[in-house]
Amino acid sequence: MRSKQPTIKDVARLAGVSKTTVGRVISGEQDRVSEDTRERVNAAIRMLGYERNVIATSLRTDQTFIVALSIPDIMNPFWPEVARGVQDTFEAQGYTVALLNSDWDATREANHLQTVRRNRFDGIVLNPIKITNNELKSLSTPAVLLGSGDDYPDFDSVGSNSTGAVYTALRHLIELGHTRIGLIAGVSQRSRRDTRYHCYADMHYQSGLSLDESLVVRAPYSRTGGADAMRQLLSLPHPPTAVLAGNDILAIGALLAGQGAGLTVPDDLSIIGIDDIYAAATTSPPLTTVAKPKYEIGVQAAALLLEKIRGVTHDVPQKLLLDGHLQVRQTTSPPA
Repeated sequence: MRSKQPTIKDVARLAGVSKTTVGRVISGEQDRVSEDTRERVNAAIRMLGYERNVIATSLRTDQTFIVALSIPDIMNPFWPEVARGVQDTFEAQGYTVALLNSDWDATREANHLQTVRRNRFDGIVLNPIKITNNELKSLSTPAVLLGSGDDYPDFDSVGSNSTGAVYTALRHLIELGHTRIGLIAGVSQRSRRDTRYHCYADMHYQSGLSLDESLVVRAPYSRTGGADAMRQLLSLPHPPTAVLAGNDILAIGALLAGQGAGLTVPDDLSIIGIDDIYAAATTSPPLTTVAKPKYEIGVQAAALLLEKIRGVTHDVPQKLLLDGHLQVRQTTSPPA
């Protein structure tokens, strides 16, 4: 049989105080309890092994101190740092973060949101898959989005400046002297906007370079996709001297394919990625990339959600895009 858990009444009896006083100590109302009383209550809590009944507390306060973090791909190494930023920020305020992985599945996303509503989570940070702005409003749960939030005008959002990242990467290659630059553009499972291609085309126009559409290959965001795209680029009669990959996973696949074709990186071919995932520093040679502020994205998203939970409002939804920075390693150099 399961042993009976100590109650707030047991703590009050051992400490020689009222249940109200114990409740004030547990709730952190320090100014309403003397230091001596607070020490006695905390000593009784430790002695009994008392744990606050979160369900009972939530019924009284309408707060569970649980929030959800919904990400689209738990296998993508971009997300752990974002998750850590969210978790560190909320745990410092006494919240628990429940991690949900949608796997780019609209049905799974819908089930997760139903779980959030059914279990009265205090809020959710999410990278949305299929849910619309109006559907998210009907959830009636405070929410902050990861990403640009362009399709969600009623919600705060925090993302990275992807446009700036592409310009930074291309500028680096052009300044090295490359004029024939390939683009491995990842195929997004959510957005129809081809941001990387538009930046690529615009940068060619700004720099006075001719735009060769055969240098643009679209591939799934995977190492295999990057490798296949690189092999396609290398099969051209006039292959590129440098390649920008839509993210580091694509870039790592491209790097392996280039080396597999007998090329030396960066002497024969320069490669640059975007994100600066952990593996980017461990490739051989280490990958040049544009580092996105992944941890800070999580921190800022959690901070905005905390404001919403606490009733802080803004005149207009906050749309934050955080800039990345160039991380030069050993996969880029001037063309041979």
